Amino acid sequence: MNKIILFLMLSMPVIVYAEASSTIAWTPATLNFVKQGNPVKGKVLAESCTGCHGEQGISTLPETPSLAGQLATYTYKQLRDYANNLRSNPTMSAMVQGLSAQDSADLAVWFSTLTPSLGTPNKPSPNAEKLVQQGDGKRIIPPCFVCHGENGQGEKMDIPALTGQRGDYLSKTLVDYKTGQRHNDVYSRMRLIAQQLKDSEIKELALYYQRNPKP
Repeated sequence: MNKIILFLMLSMPVIVYAEASSTIAWTPATLNFVKQGNPVKGKVLAESCTGCHGEQGISTLPETPSLAGQLATYTYKQLRDYANNLRSNPTMSAMVQGLSAQDSADLAVWFSTLTPSLGTPNKPSPNAEKLVQQGDGKRIIPPCFVCHGENGQGEKMDIPALTGQRGDYLSKTLVDYKTGQRHNDVYSRMRLIAQQLKDSEIKELALYYQRNPKP
């Protein structure tokens, strides 16, 4: 309970001053729509994704995310945000133009069924561990685990799993949030947090989650 109260206190400025950046509203109907996505159809659609994201959803390309095991709701939101020009990437913007909302749900569910990357072994920096477990109240940075989970597994709707993700992709994502190049985070949550992070901390956090902190 104390952790929840701390998070709400730290998040209050975000809720008060930021505006929404996505057309996705997580109503019960939308959640059920994504949940009912067809993974069989999604697998067929994903054949066009393998060149960048890997045959099993695990990327080997620099700054290209692995999608295996990602929360279906998160992947669905990103696909729709690309389609609605709320997230920018020349390759992805072109790829999603022919995708319907149903296609997006099917793809998202398919990728969620795949086994996520095991990550790479490395010793996390003490500073990264502190940010993940404690955050930094002086800079209004909540602990990463409060939203992303104790093991980086993601939490509901639009909070992604980070465990085993490519470090270069995570680092680029945080930098894009910090500079405002990426702006599809609801209520500017990640933008406001990333703006408080040093470049060195961004790299440390990226490596922390790349290593797969699951026991």
